[in-house]
Amino acid sequence: MNRKTLVLPAVVGLLAPVLVACGDSKGGASGGGTIVVGTTDQITGGKDNSAPLDPAHAYDTGAWNVLRPSLQTLMRTPHGGGLPTPEAAESCSFTDNASQSFRCKLRSGLKFADGTAVTAEDVKFSIERVRAIDSDNGTAGLLSTVDKIETKGDHDVVFHLSIPDATFPFKLSTPVASIVSKKKYEGKKLRDGFQVDGSGPYTMKATVKDNRISKVVFSRNESYKGDIKVLNKKVEMRVFSDAKAMGQALETGEIDVMTREMSPEQIKTLTTNRNKDIELVEMPGLSIRYLAFNTADPSVKDKAVRQAMASVIDRGQLAGQVYGSAAEPLYSLIPASIGAHKNSFYNEYGEPSVEKAEKILKKAGIRTPVKLKLHYTTDRYGAGTAREFEVLRSQLNKSGLFQVTVQGAEWSAFRAAQKRGEYPVYGMGWFPDFPDPDNYIAPFLDKDNFLNSPYVSNEIRSLIPQSRRHADRTAAAGAFSTMQDIVADDVPVLPLWQGRQYVAARKGVGGIELLLNSTSDLQIWELRAVKK
Repeated sequence: MNRKTLVLPAVVGLLAPVLVACGDSKGGASGGGTIVVGTTDQITGGKDNSAPLDPAHAYDTGAWNVLRPSLQTLMRTPHGGGLPTPEAAESCSFTDNASQSFRCKLRSGLKFADGTAVTAEDVKFSIERVRAIDSDNGTAGLLSTVDKIETKGDHDVVFHLSIPDATFPFKLSTPVASIVSKKKYEGKKLRDGFQVDGSGPYTMKATVKDNRISKVVFSRNESYKGDIKVLNKKVEMRVFSDAKAMGQALETGEIDVMTREMSPEQIKTLTTNRNKDIELVEMPGLSIRYLAFNTADPSVKDKAVRQAMASVIDRGQLAGQVYGSAAEPLYSLIPASIGAHKNSFYNEYGEPSVEKAEKILKKAGIRTPVKLKLHYTTDRYGAGTAREFEVLRSQLNKSGLFQVTVQGAEWSAFRAAQKRGEYPVYGMGWFPDFPDPDNYIAPFLDKDNFLNSPYVSNEIRSLIPQSRRHADRTAAAGAFSTMQDIVADDVPVLPLWQGRQYVAARKGVGGIELLLNSTSDLQIWELRAVKK
């Protein structure tokens, strides 16, 4: 990388792990064989999501945790954050001073798992395929600045961008930019089902029941050539219905590692009650939770309703009561651990105030109580979600200004209904694609955003491309400051809290402190069995 690429001093080394409860490090994972990792991330197919693992469509952490080990990208984000480094590429850099022409040279000898050579044409095909399909999941938005792609021989590819975009190297590190083969993937059609074929460090095989993945077995790809060093031969990812079942499996030794999403109670227990057989690693997180609004819905179309909610909700009580030390209040879409963060919501509304909310509604001529239904997903963001929405309901109803009910649904149904605009108010979580403030603004507020939100701020949409001109990201702070203030005033989304991330593992498993990177993605290649 040269000086024209990204500079992110605010997040370099961000995810330094903390060993909260230490067990005996001697032993072997599952007897020294396959390392088994538990998760509650559900990956489902069906009518509304027929291609859950196609990189042109998949846009959630659960699916990305399957794609990252199976597919290659030109770049990858290091564990601790900071600048992306070449992965399938030997080198990458901007070739101009305007961050508008980006060139990568592929490593020699790259092969797909079936033995076919990976070429620059495959890279071009893969990126153009995402843009051509333009899935309603919002994935193509990450590549919106690509104008044309030029290949030079088998190993050189040049991305010509329509506008300057200093964040482009990060975008090439996401699974959206995964390299796929024309033999396995059609150019203008999503690949249905649960199979993934690529050139990543592992091949994968999914076990599916009732259109839902129950486990994925990752086997080391002996043909792999890239930047990743694989420290194990096989990893099994097992999907559990909830955190309780996953925790019981860890205790009995059915699994070796427990990841997302652990319940607040499990985290508290492992933090306060040391277990000689289990180790808990805590690290700062970049994930956020928020309420989003269908601003075209009559119940919340007037921003005064949204502003009143922002004035009433007590984030501190919500985070502390439901998640304890695992969460902290958030007053902006951009979390406090990312450069350019500004407490815009606190600056605008201060401490929770029913009196201030009442004045906002009265001035707008809105009759109270305002009737609202808050929607949330029951199987995506962990065991605390239902409790979180009960606390939100209680806070809003207690004010006397709102009459709120809550309703939960499984993610497959929830996401489809949310994209169709059926929910006036709904809860979502965000695990960043890459650690830059742009990725907490553009996915929500730019054109073709992944929420399919009807909200439009012309000023924000003009500031987003302006902010991307700055290779030194600290120089974009002014634009992000303005955008955060606009969000606090218009309230198309209402940030609630940001969380830490945790991994628990039985003795005999090494590398757990490196398992999660800065964007909460699993780096299963870091796991290893520790010999006795």
